[in-house]
Amino acid sequence: MKAFSLARDLATEQRAFLRRRRGVWQPHLERVRGFLGDGLRSADPGRPVLVLGAGSGLEVPWRLAPPGTVGWDADPWSRARTWLRHGRWAPWEFQDLTGGLGALSALAWRTARQPFTGQVRTSLASYRRLVGLLGTLQPQAAPLRAWIQQHRPGTILAANVMGQFGVVAQRAVERAFAGYPDGGEDPDGPDALEQAMDAWTARAVRAFLGALLDSGAELWLVHDRGVLFGTTPAELGPLREPWPAQLRAAPLHAGAPLEAMDPLCGVDVLAESRDRGPDRHQRWLWPVAEGQTHVMEALRIPPGSR
Repeated sequence: MKAFSLARDLATEQRAFLRRRRGVWQPHLERVRGFLGDGLRSADPGRPVLVLGAGSGLEVPWRLAPPGTVGWDADPWSRARTWLRHGRWAPWEFQDLTGGLGALSALAWRTARQPFTGQVRTSLASYRRLVGLLGTLQPQAAPLRAWIQQHRPGTILAANVMGQFGVVAQRAVERAFAGYPDGGEDPDGPDALEQAMDAWTARAVRAFLGALLDSGAELWLVHDRGVLFGTTPAELGPLREPWPAQLRAAPLHAGAPLEAMDPLCGVDVLAESRDRGPDRHQRWLWPVAEGQTHVMEALRIPPGSR
């Protein structure tokens, strides 16, 4: 089996992300840096501070981080980029936050490839087998839970990482099948696989959130709440739940349809954290690229008991 490399996938994603035109990102960067900066300023310097999805330091104001703050990002270049951008050679973790991407990649490879030749299976049976077996995978965020258990951080920042779980999982399946599986003449093939992948992503997001909430740490969470595609300009009305109810087309395009995708695959972060209700909650629009706008969400969850 070809070795799974989360680091390679994340490095590829990061390079593609940083190549995009960032001229219109300033409002987003100011918001996210301001929010995460508040988290770093308020952190107890006497307890460990953890930054998840630290990336290249583009969205994290590391100059405000207490000494010893730990970054976590499996992209092998993330630590070096943070040093170049902020002059901070921070302690770093290069592990899979879901704890399950390796198992998913291995399953996809075994299902997609002939055992001796490594050739891609082209029959619909391989797609159906993958759909059936994906339900047996239960990502538990074990590396993250183990780190929290050992270090007991007082503050954890999650910098736009949850929305990437499904993207990286899809890349693993695409590599195994040498492209995203095509169901051929079976109309249920691609849809069934998409549903199974979404279900895996939802389990990974819930496991990740569960580890954070069980930690008892003060949480500062920034994540993609939704992704809008197409050219219809969108606006956000007053904060409402569920999140799509807050969306509306811009006045000159009233009534035009908005095509929205949920990168968290049905997981409602507010509902998951109801026992430790957030005391700060905001959303804004981030035009990432032409025809692609992200609905960003930021939540501050006060410390809890552990």
